[in-house]
Amino acid sequence: MNTLRNNDRVGASPSTSSYPGMIESNAATLSPRRRSRLLNTLAITDPLPRPEHFDAKAFTTYTLSSPQNLAAVIDHTLIKPDATRNQVLQLCHEAAEHRFACAMVNPTWVAIAAAELKGTGIPVGALIGFPLGATLSSSKRDETMRVLKHGAHDIDMVLNIGLLKSGQTSDYEAVRQDIRGVVELAHAQGAIVKVILETCLLSFEEKLRGAEIALSAGADFLKTSTGFSTGGATTDDIALLRGVAGTRAGVKASGGIRSLSDATAMLEAGASRIGASASVKIVAELASHITAQRAAAPVY
Repeated sequence: MNTLRNNDRVGASPSTSSYPGMIESNAATLSPRRRSRLLNTLAITDPLPRPEHFDAKAFTTYTLSSPQNLAAVIDHTLIKPDATRNQVLQLCHEAAEHRFACAMVNPTWVAIAAAELKGTGIPVGALIGFPLGATLSSSKRDETMRVLKHGAHDIDMVLNIGLLKSGQTSDYEAVRQDIRGVVELAHAQGAIVKVILETCLLSFEEKLRGAEIALSAGADFLKTSTGFSTGGATTDDIALLRGVAGTRAGVKASGGIRSLSDATAMLEAGASRIGASASVKIVAELASHITAQRAAAPVY
């Protein structure tokens, strides 16, 4: 089992610690009155600290300063249903070569990926309750326990979307307990949990409520999307989630991120982790961009 890296629990790359006194660049995207009125009705039991400020601009500048820094915040992902053993092994080779944040696979491939990445320091990520989030909480806990045993370190779970949208206080608490059950198992093994909200299916109020419930349940990251629904990550949703999370948790943009331009937009909006299957292409784009900049720089 890979040990928990210090930066993972706050959802940032090692660069985050370089910026004391961060200033939130996205807070203006939220209406304080609307957010306050909504969150006063949350009915959650754990006290939530006031979000600190996250400097998205500084984080983006650092992350895009080298291909290595960018790779360190990308979850290299292969979760299509027809992924083969050889494709999973290739994903692992690429994750180790480029030093991606993790190799994200479906549960059936976790043991094979963990064996392939043993000794590299690159963790394995697994999807739980994927992609609908509507499985029983006991099933999510069982699945989590099994992938942890097989070597997973990053647990990306889908919250129960239907319960969140039902709007009953008891349903909100059920969503919280659903997440909490996975978080407790993961944290006991030094693993981290990213909670997938599936933002394309949620209203503004549901996104806020879902984010706060996930944080109150101990989530390490708020994640936008599965990539299997009606839409993926948007900069507006990233800004909203970062405004809620502050520095209490990371924000992962996932779904439809296929280019350096896409990744840059998400980072600038407040993402501290990117989920992508086009990871190698994105990092190569940055390397080419930096090389071109250096070639064009005047020589004195």
